[in-house]
Amino acid sequence: GGAEIPCAKGGSRPLKWSRLSDWNRTWYTDNPDFTQCFQNTVLVWLPCLYLWICAPIYLMYLRSHDRGYICMSHINKARTAVGLLLWIICWSDVFFSFWERSHSSSVPAPVHLVSPTLLGFTMLLATFLIQYERMKGVQSSGVMLIYWLLALLCATVTFRSKIFQALDQPSTVCVWRYTTFYIYYALLLASLLLSCLTDQPPLFSEAIKDSNPCPEPGANFLSRITFWWITRMMVTGYRRPLEEKDLWSLNSEDRSHTVVPQLVCHWNTECQKVKRSGKMLYSPKKAMHSEGKEGRAVEESEILIVKAQKTKESSLFWALCRTFGPYFFISCLYKIIQDVLMFVGPEILRLLIRFVNNSSAPYWHGYFYAALLFICTCVQSLILQKYFHVCFVSGMRLRTAIIGAVYRKALVISSAARRTSTVGEMVNLMSVDAQRFMDLITYINMIWSAPLQVVLALYFLWQNLGPSVLAGVAVMVLMVPINAVIAMKTKTYQVAQMKSKDNRIKLMNEMLNGIKVLKLYAWELAFKDKVSKIRESELRVLKKTAYLGAMSSFTWICAPFLVALSTFTVYVLIDEKNVLDAQKAFVSLALFNILRFPLNMLPMVISSMVQASVSLKRLRVFLSHEELQEDVFILLNVCIPEGSLVAVVGHVGSGKSSLLSALLGEMDKLEGTVAVKGSVAYVPQQAWIQNATLKDNIMFGQERRQTWYQRVVEACALQPDLEILPAGDDTEIGEKGVNLSGGQKQRVSLARAVYCDRAVYLLDDPLSAVDAHVGKHIFEQVVGPQGLLKNKTRVLVTHGLSYLPQTDLILVMVEGEITEMGSYQHLMATEGAFAEFQRTYAANEEDKVLGEKAKQPEVGKLTEPDKASTGLVGRSLTCSTASEQRIHHHHHHHQCSIWSPLPPQVKLSVFGSYLKAIGVILSCISLLLFLTQNLVSLFSNYWLSLWTDDPVVNGTQPNRLMRLGVYGALGLSQGVSVFGYSLSTSIGGILASRCLHQSMLYDVLRSPMSFFERTPSGNLVNRFAKEMDTIDTVIPSIIKMFMGSMFNVMGSCIIILIATPLVAIIIPVLGLLYFFVQRFYVASSRQLKRLESVSRSPIYTHFNETLLGTSVIRAFGEQERFIRESDQCVDHNQKAYYPSIVANRWLAVRLEFVGNCIVSFAALFAVIARESLSPGIMGLSISYALQLTSSLTWLVRMSSEVETNIVAVERVKEYSDTEKEAEWTHEPSSLPTGWPTEGCIEIRGLGLRYRHDLDLAIRNITIKIHQGEKVGIVGRTGAGKSSLTLALFRIIEASEGQIFIDGVDIAQLGLHELRSRITIIPQDPVLFSGSLRMNLDPFESFSDEEVWRSLEYSHLKSFVSGLPNKLSHECSEGGENLSVGQRQLLCLARALLRKTKILVLDEATAAVDMETDNLIQSTIRSQFEDCTVLTIAHRLNTIMDYTRVLVLDKGEMAEFDSPSNLLAQRGAFYKMAKDAGLV
Repeated sequence: GGAEIPCAKGGSRPLKWSRLSDWNRTWYTDNPDFTQCFQNTVLVWLPCLYLWICAPIYLMYLRSHDRGYICMSHINKARTAVGLLLWIICWSDVFFSFWERSHSSSVPAPVHLVSPTLLGFTMLLATFLIQYERMKGVQSSGVMLIYWLLALLCATVTFRSKIFQALDQPSTVCVWRYTTFYIYYALLLASLLLSCLTDQPPLFSEAIKDSNPCPEPGANFLSRITFWWITRMMVTGYRRPLEEKDLWSLNSEDRSHTVVPQLVCHWNTECQKVKRSGKMLYSPKKAMHSEGKEGRAVEESEILIVKAQKTKESSLFWALCRTFGPYFFISCLYKIIQDVLMFVGPEILRLLIRFVNNSSAPYWHGYFYAALLFICTCVQSLILQKYFHVCFVSGMRLRTAIIGAVYRKALVISSAARRTSTVGEMVNLMSVDAQRFMDLITYINMIWSAPLQVVLALYFLWQNLGPSVLAGVAVMVLMVPINAVIAMKTKTYQVAQMKSKDNRIKLMNEMLNGIKVLKLYAWELAFKDKVSKIRESELRVLKKTAYLGAMSSFTWICAPFLVALSTFTVYVLIDEKNVLDAQKAFVSLALFNILRFPLNMLPMVISSMVQASVSLKRLRVFLSHEELQEDVFILLNVCIPEGSLVAVVGHVGSGKSSLLSALLGEMDKLEGTVAVKGSVAYVPQQAWIQNATLKDNIMFGQERRQTWYQRVVEACALQPDLEILPAGDDTEIGEKGVNLSGGQKQRVSLARAVYCDRAVYLLDDPLSAVDAHVGKHIFEQVVGPQGLLKNKTRVLVTHGLSYLPQTDLILVMVEGEITEMGSYQHLMATEGAFAEFQRTYAANEEDKVLGEKAKQPEVGKLTEPDKASTGLVGRSLTCSTASEQRIHHHHHHHQCSIWSPLPPQVKLSVFGSYLKAIGVILSCISLLLFLTQNLVSLFSNYWLSLWTDDPVVNGTQPNRLMRLGVYGALGLSQGVSVFGYSLSTSIGGILASRCLHQSMLYDVLRSPMSFFERTPSGNLVNRFAKEMDTIDTVIPSIIKMFMGSMFNVMGSCIIILIATPLVAIIIPVLGLLYFFVQRFYVASSRQLKRLESVSRSPIYTHFNETLLGTSVIRAFGEQERFIRESDQCVDHNQKAYYPSIVANRWLAVRLEFVGNCIVSFAALFAVIARESLSPGIMGLSISYALQLTSSLTWLVRMSSEVETNIVAVERVKEYSDTEKEAEWTHEPSSLPTGWPTEGCIEIRGLGLRYRHDLDLAIRNITIKIHQGEKVGIVGRTGAGKSSLTLALFRIIEASEGQIFIDGVDIAQLGLHELRSRITIIPQDPVLFSGSLRMNLDPFESFSDEEVWRSLEYSHLKSFVSGLPNKLSHECSEGGENLSVGQRQLLCLARALLRKTKILVLDEATAAVDMETDNLIQSTIRSQFEDCTVLTIAHRLNTIMDYTRVLVLDKGEMAEFDSPSNLLAQRGAFYKMAKDAGLV
């Protein structure tokens, strides 16, 4: 025990550090060991140091993250007991040392006192931590596990050495110390095992209440770092497709109700700060305004304000940092450790090559290196995955917070701010911008980590090759600006492409919303060309992007090669004596491979940061919307007494609806005040219906009161409708109320207001969309003096003059001013505008109307056609399985998500059809180029290894120039092939996407109307936006990467096999494991992705719905409930997203383990075969193996990406198999020119049904209409009035019977030939965004004079010529910048332009006031005098002077004769006329 003596002599002497380490004993020996001194000091102190450093930080963390209290359990008792025993053992060692001191002649070294004392205190600390963790609810602790592991490892070294000592020198053994040490060792082992187990969940924790809690909080530390806890779900997903019930609930710290308020709170503090600092600057504004509007002054103040705002804006970035910073900071720590560990691989490679070169080194060095390599790579993998996990979770929380904040803001911004951003833009803030942040967060650390990696790599390279590294660095630095320029260019192209894409989607969206109108007017082709034009410009940009992409992949793949080439060239040429040996060459290559990543990431991260900053700005602007706006009204002074019924009347666009908005506080007031006493209920002009059950729509979040509910339903005339609906009031209503008719929607909207029992009712023309008799019923039962609301204050906007005598007060509005007010008698007496108005229109409508009680008519059948934006077949299709559906989705009843679950494996035919779309030749060329590139690359590295093995003659390698030349040539050919394949795949992708888009567009436009009712427009738009985008940009690049990584992996395996054939034993085993893990992962991952995307659309649907109904939600004060629903939607979506990110980590940990095994085995077998291996081949093999790990992970990721994304192709092809309409045109056309010349219509035995499994909607109708006749079609709601016109246009094909026009059977014609020769003025005026001119004449087939003439006849000339751009005035989406009446007149102008012999009028008069109505009627009488006119009438007075009237009842013809004869017959028509007060 010679080594021990210096430590043991004389207590006063300091430790002899010279003997602390003895390299001869530790390293240059076949049986290594540490000195006693080292064992007693460093190995004991290391774990203690770790714990004392971690403890304070850990204690602070635990104080702030209290999860609740855990009761004492057996595990905890055992942990504590073992800790205390360890403490006792340490102290017994201390006491033994004291005892030894007093009883023995030789004084023991102070180390025998210091070390056990330190250990004793550390054990006490450990025991305290165990208890403190229990109080704070930690179920399994990583800090403690690492401590026990460290202590055990250090003790193991001593343990081994103690055994050897006892065997070699039995005389030196101290029995007491040996005994205590072995007990200590056993207890450490026990502690380690105990710390691997998890404790029970804390009291009152979420997990206990939860039906399906997330296993993560309860999982132990090892399971957490290896993500073992998700395995159960992966197994489930492998056995059967995952469903919603398999998903765990979110951890509470990821849920909306914790995350969103934090952000909102931080953001509000930011805003307060700015407000405080900005107070002074805003003052001039008010002063200027009150001075009077002198223009000049106002402008100056505006400038002032702009300047003031420039200086200070509330920083959303800072708010985000404060919300998510602390948690995100952990990821930075992980990243630093990982960055340092990255460089261990190349270092060990260097040592291994040195070991192979030095034949005298003992074998255990090699094994030690191999083991070290394995441990380091594994630790690196775990830390990297942990890092990614933290990043992704931060990203997920960020997205939740942003969506929540945007939603909350959208409920409170004013209408002025609403105008600045369209619905689409707001939804984009939620989807696109939130997504961008999520993507950025994963990379953001590269901003500091990349430079760190570069510096470290350069340091090691400099040590290896000296100054010649600078040549390589120069090449790399040159590459960065090239890549940056390419990235910038790509960015501008992307912006251009996004712009085209936005335009295209906007257009598609409008086309799909107005598809019925497109079909009725036969305008599909005009719009198809418009879309194709936009699409072509988009593809042009894509092509440019493809060239750039080829450039960038050229630089990306060739950069490492060029760097190596330049470095080696300089190194070899500087000095003859510089020999390129294996150690220099391959360690440098490994380091260059590390360098490649940060250098290429930097430009990407920077561009991604630029994008995120744009998003940040958009979000900031949205979240800090301030409001200012001009008012519609010039003068308003009115006081409405409590409990009275006030009617507001006036022409279209006179500001009636705006008056109600002002009362609601939705409009911004310029001056004056609006005060409303009591709670408000509001019925908007366009009914707002939620995608929920009918019952939920009426109850609107109130509690259920059965009797009251019944009364409301009856009063609003909804009882008959409920009887017809498939599931009564549990029937699911589609989005925007697809399956209700206009009248039904309006009645539901009214019922909602009545049910909510408020003090003040604002009713915006609720009676316009319903039939006259129903309107009368509602007025009596609900609004009128005897109605349910008789004691409330009611403000009723109306066009129905018949109700006015019963109101308490009438306000007459003209151009935003109230010109007259007073009771009906008062106004009639004053002989003002109102009296005149009344006299002209109500000649026959006077007081008779309300004299008679209306018989309760049959109200509402499901066949009544609806607003043109939705369709008609949906009505009869209302999901009859509503009740079943409710069971499945308890919170999301979305009738419309028709989600075909993906097949478990993507069919090969899909790949086939994609390749076909690319073209076979191009595909083959791409493959060949791929192959060439990889073979050349392998060969060039093999050549390098041959070069490094060249013998050294007189300190130099003789054929180095030849070697260098060939190496360079190989590199060049590699570059060319890279460029080639990159280009060919991109161009191929563009060809494919052009072909797929064209065919999909055509297929969708050729689909019949029934298809559009079944398929929600959201789904279709999604196909054109998301799926097409995937096919445009994602698929080509993914295929490129997939091929690249596949060849990489194969190449690496080949090289490793050549170098160390023994690996052949291992590779199949690992290959199987790899394959198994991959299939396992892909199965679950695809299901999770699907569940995630299925649950994503409800977020946006709900948001969309909310935006349309904000005024209603605010009026009813239901904001809280909607915020809750939105949060639920988001959490529901994140519930599927969270397992999918964990599944990615799960996969990565396992795959990297496989990769690390391959690396270690390659090293191990190289060590075993070091006699026969040349250093060059070994360096080659291990440097390839080091790359293999990342290639493997990448390969699985890419293969699953290919599988998930290729589904887009399948979805796009889906529509080619759906049913289509008849042909558009027949070649050659059999029609006589100018047909129809007379306009006779003959219908023989017509019957039609909406779906083949339903009854006939109309049956055996046989009538003949002569040239120039004017025919009115009347009947109760749902009697089949509209169905008749649909049959005329063949929107629905007749099931029996025929229709002849001028003797031609219309079923024999092409649809466009038919539809372009007859004209309809549809029920709902649909406009498309574009110029007025385009809306009137999309094919540009008429001259300007003709267009102006049609405008003149439709009484719009003065309006249009008053517009700044005249005919090129831009209509906004859906024509929202025109009033409903003006839109109606535009539709009339369309009809006047086409001027065909047959005109169909579909109850176009419902939303229009009397005056406009008269205009339309008189125009039709004068302009269409010689045409055949069919009118579907709601108001009988419009058709009293027609030649004949067709009365329909339940789909059959009841009467058909002139109005006077019918009145004389006293049949059904007479009854209706009596109801309407016309007889």
